[in-house]
Amino acid sequence: MRIGLLTEGGYPYVSGDARLWCDRLVRGLEQHEFDIYALSGSESQEDEGWGPLPPQVSRVRTAPLWTAEDDGVVYGRRARRRFAECYGELATSLCHGGPPEASGGPPATEADRFASALYGLAELARDEGGLAGALRSEAAIRALERACRAPGAPGAAREARVPELLAVAGHLERALRPLSLDWYEDEGLGSVDLCHAASGGLAALPGLLARHFAGVPLLVTEYGVRLRTHYLTATQAAPAVRALLAAFHGRLAAETYGRAAIVTSGNAHARRWQERCGADHATLRTVHPGMDASAFTEVGESPECADPDTLVWVGRVEPAKDLVSLLHAFAEIRKEEPKTRLRIVGAPAGPEGAAYLGHCKALAAQLFPDEAEGPHAVGENPVSFEERGGPELPTLADAYAAGAVTVLSSVVEGFPIGLIEAMFCGRATVSTDVGAVVEVIGGTGLVVPPRNPRALADACLALLRDPERRARLGAAARARALELFTAEQNITAFHGIYLDIVSRNPVRRVVLDGTGEPLPFAAPAESHVPGSWTERGVRVVARGGPGWAAGPPVGATAPIAAAEGA
Repeated sequence: MRIGLLTEGGYPYVSGDARLWCDRLVRGLEQHEFDIYALSGSESQEDEGWGPLPPQVSRVRTAPLWTAEDDGVVYGRRARRRFAECYGELATSLCHGGPPEASGGPPATEADRFASALYGLAELARDEGGLAGALRSEAAIRALERACRAPGAPGAAREARVPELLAVAGHLERALRPLSLDWYEDEGLGSVDLCHAASGGLAALPGLLARHFAGVPLLVTEYGVRLRTHYLTATQAAPAVRALLAAFHGRLAAETYGRAAIVTSGNAHARRWQERCGADHATLRTVHPGMDASAFTEVGESPECADPDTLVWVGRVEPAKDLVSLLHAFAEIRKEEPKTRLRIVGAPAGPEGAAYLGHCKALAAQLFPDEAEGPHAVGENPVSFEERGGPELPTLADAYAAGAVTVLSSVVEGFPIGLIEAMFCGRATVSTDVGAVVEVIGGTGLVVPPRNPRALADACLALLRDPERRARLGAAARARALELFTAEQNITAFHGIYLDIVSRNPVRRVVLDGTGEPLPFAAPAESHVPGSWTERGVRVVARGGPGWAAGPPVGATAPIAAAEGA
């Protein structure tokens, strides 16, 4: 099977989002062939280059999202009129109808208008050679202004002034850059069996166009819902800019969910967001992100190595992790179990994290003055702040092995990777009920409300005082993690999804002989099985391709003769 893997700001570059997951997926599905179509996020990412690629990656095509040179395309009168109509329809669709999350997706009329305008712009770009100049033109600004001033437009849009209109037009120009790419021909995405977008948003846009132009089925995977990310990050812009960009990303998300054959999420929380933004329940699948469990095997199989009087917190130090509540909870624990220690293992996340770490260290020094066992001993604080990689904690597994109970105190959490790592290590856990924590822990640990130091302290005390319960919960947690959260289960799930999608979509490629004539029934099921099935004199092109179609053979398959007497 030939897969077109679509990424934005990640794989195959050495840094970026979802890079490790994409690499594990491609390497794990070595029986398939992968074409990578990557949108780079910054110049520095491109300067860092690609990571090592496995042999099953046959092609990599990249395009920058951070810049767009003038393509030199000059529209004639008819093309300018087409652009004005399509862009005007796109702008109008953003200024009418409620937000998508309010009604489980945009109104049908506006969704159809948005889709028609989007594909109309894509067809214009294909016919004329690009959209870069048109998207930056004064005609685009005028069309956007007319839509904002039209009757029925929301109040925020009607108040947009020139700076806000320019900001929105600039964002739309960047977001619509994939429409001008030459990725959608028969020798590009038109030749793959399946497009797999590694995220929603702009990464899925080439998949939508491949489906529109060539009928290629689309699979979308979201471990973080892009629409939700936009809502959480676009908070500093003017109200008009926020309203129009939220409408655009909402319409794009609804179109992506509506056209995708299957949409996968990493947890139920993300899945609920997808449904609320217009995804059909029948197309949704939950595939938990996979992790390499081998690094935690030794610790997980030796739970007795832990210090029974030590609590461990592991993660990135930032305000969302709420270490302040953890320190106050630990103060309550020390009143009843004076021998207990707390080890906080993690590095600060940026300047804000560094400032927060300093605040937590000052609070720990205030709550727990250095203690000494006798008049001639050196005092020591029961709370230690450490970073992984030192002589005492050289690896991540050593950090979890340092204590009998692992604590997660976050007030905001998506998919709790650190919690799964603790489960791989066979540790009993105490967590706050945020994000996908309950879904991950599944009854193998204790869960308390966030920002409740007293409840956090009581749960920790319950496990510190009951070693048998700790052992039971740790063993159950490790078994659950090995069943649900390994890289192997993730790869197996996507292999099954690939086969499911392709089985429900007809073969779109026609095999041509040496004279350019089609060979009926020459693309059998075994053409997708690894092996030497290719012979010379046969070419495979997209359905409807002419005999003079250029380009090298693509997954060519020799005609299979019928058996005697058939």
